[in-house]
Amino acid sequence: MELKYSQQIAATLNLSLKQISSIYELHNEGSTIPFIARYRKEATGNLDEVAIANVIEQVKYFTELEKRKETVLKTIEEAGKLSPELKKRIEDCINATELEDIYLPYKPKRKTRASVAIEKGLEPLAQLLFAQGAENPEAEAAKYINEQVKDVAEALQGARDIMAEWIAENEQARNSVRKLFSEEAWLSSRVLTTKKEDADAQKYRDYFEFKEPLSQSPSHRILAIRRGEKEGFLIMTIHIEKETAHAELKRVLLKGPGLAAKQVELAIEDAFNRLLQPSIETEFRMASKTRADEEAIRVFAENLRQLLLASPLGHKRIMALDPGFRTGCKLVCLDEQGTFLKYVTIFPHAPQNDWNGAIQTIKELVARYDIEAIGYGNGTASKETEQLVRSIDFGKPVSVFMVNESGASIYSASDVAREEFPDEDVTVRGAISIGRRLLDPLSELVKIDAKSIGVGQYQHDVNQNRLKEALDQVVESCVNFVGVDVNTASKHLLMYVSGLSSTVARNVVEYRMKNGGFKNREELKKVSMLGPKAFEQCAGFLRVVNAANPLDNSAVHPESYHVVEAMAAKVNSTVPELIKNPELRKQIRAKEFVTETIGQFTIDDILKELEKPGRDPRSPIEEFRFAEGVSTMEDLKPGMKLPGIITNITNFGAFVNVGVKQDGLVHISHLSNRYISDPNEAVKLGQKVMATVLEVDTARKRIALSLKDGQSGNREMGKPGKPAGREAGKSGKPQPLNPFQAKLMELKKNFKE
Repeated sequence: MELKYSQQIAATLNLSLKQISSIYELHNEGSTIPFIARYRKEATGNLDEVAIANVIEQVKYFTELEKRKETVLKTIEEAGKLSPELKKRIEDCINATELEDIYLPYKPKRKTRASVAIEKGLEPLAQLLFAQGAENPEAEAAKYINEQVKDVAEALQGARDIMAEWIAENEQARNSVRKLFSEEAWLSSRVLTTKKEDADAQKYRDYFEFKEPLSQSPSHRILAIRRGEKEGFLIMTIHIEKETAHAELKRVLLKGPGLAAKQVELAIEDAFNRLLQPSIETEFRMASKTRADEEAIRVFAENLRQLLLASPLGHKRIMALDPGFRTGCKLVCLDEQGTFLKYVTIFPHAPQNDWNGAIQTIKELVARYDIEAIGYGNGTASKETEQLVRSIDFGKPVSVFMVNESGASIYSASDVAREEFPDEDVTVRGAISIGRRLLDPLSELVKIDAKSIGVGQYQHDVNQNRLKEALDQVVESCVNFVGVDVNTASKHLLMYVSGLSSTVARNVVEYRMKNGGFKNREELKKVSMLGPKAFEQCAGFLRVVNAANPLDNSAVHPESYHVVEAMAAKVNSTVPELIKNPELRKQIRAKEFVTETIGQFTIDDILKELEKPGRDPRSPIEEFRFAEGVSTMEDLKPGMKLPGIITNITNFGAFVNVGVKQDGLVHISHLSNRYISDPNEAVKLGQKVMATVLEVDTARKRIALSLKDGQSGNREMGKPGKPAGREAGKSGKPQPLNPFQAKLMELKKNFKE
């Protein structure tokens, strides 16, 4: 696509034509979003990855629109109905829905009631009546009685069928109905009578008789109802009041009173009931699904970003424990690089209860492998395993961390795991994955299908292609944001580096194995299939630790090394001296190094990077402990304040692990003392929090929590108060929940996905 639609894209995204043009050209040349955002700031006006991705998405939309126009024009032309005016209108169209409306009257159709009536020769009668000038429709209809048309009633019915199709294909009529749907549509659902008592249907019981304005339906509710419909328990409809639609269409199409107008009225009602209502409902079903998908994908993508950027332990010798009861705890030891050293199984918990033997084994391995930290999975028996580890006196400091193990079992059975550890079984691989997640979450999590990591919301119900595209973009963004040590990274991590395909990533690893570690970035050019363009894209994101040139272990791109060398020369120093000495950097005047090709944004980035070259941008890891003496839901009491960790974030709140094997839900209205519209305004995935217990329902495994200050813990289960601030109103009284919100407390059973 040439930049035919650049003006429209610029207006839609509130950007300049230069920004649109630059992004389009860079992307067309093979530049990735992370590269454009990081190293082409002058071209984009310092746009971030989200803004750049939006431009590329708009280009994609208009490219597909242009292809559709070609099909439409070809079809209409082959039918001999393409006038110059119609052709121009199609070519000027910038909206896919409008294009389909223009095309609808010319679209090849299967046999319809209207086409049958036209074959009977009733189209002139329909035209006469639609013009609403006929004083006696019955007399006019009598003229069309023949072998195919038995009587006046059949003639009038045929004419109305033709008019109904015209009305259903009329752009003004369709837009009028669309406007009503957008303003007044209701989302309704009901249970199939035959499924009402079905045990599997009970999770949808809040939707057995449900109705609310479509405009107020959040994404998770739409997806829940659609899932119930897909599973055969619910019937979902999106509708408006027929009388309102009839009245609006009559206002648009009727010219006045009269007998002909009465026939048009009947055609209008039939057109809406039989053709327009189903057609526009389908549009809105698809639009609401797309909107719900995008919101669910956004939530998932944000959670994934936070999980991937979780704090790494760094290069430490660690022990990892995959907790369990009957089958024991799988224990592995790893070196600083995550290399597998040792595996054993211990049985400290029921039914074996070999507590002392487990302690002895752990102490011996900690001493033998000089273990500096211990990580344990957060699944079954995690609290008991934490107590075991913390009870041991190692005679030296050994940090203890809980590790989110979601997806570890997926990894352990994957081709990737079999390739890495062909001689180990799935239990060993799972424990190794837990340990490596502690060392570097990003490096390990990229090996797992993002959908299996367990921080999504209805990820199996959304558009899978769009989901994969969005999640891959998040992974790519995170990998390039952090940077990658080219001498230690796996091929699975390298393939997400800007400019590196899976094949080139494999070639990088093979080169490294054959020739030893890379000495500098320039050596990357010797890798098979890593050409000039790939080097341009990847070099700034790959780090060579301990390289002779310290810039090779920084985010400064090789294309800008000469700028740093000029800076060093300006203050009579070397590049290493300039990096080490902040007083020298203070003497640098950024404007002196701005040229036609290197602007202020790039110079500022270089100076910031010289302050901390190669430093990991992620936050340092912190130890965490659950409350002592609280291990089951029965131990919880309203009013308790407990330390916890945010495990999942949804549109309606956040789930918190407080160490009782069942996560609690903090409804969005209890995440903050102030009003918030997005839970991410208050919490982040993996964040350590202090939660107050509001209510405990052990029978249904529901825990209601609050992160507000000063909670009394006496609120009714599942009925959090109205948000503080502008949403609270003058009284500040609790706001009753609708049926779906009461269901929100059903925790991970329905929402962990």
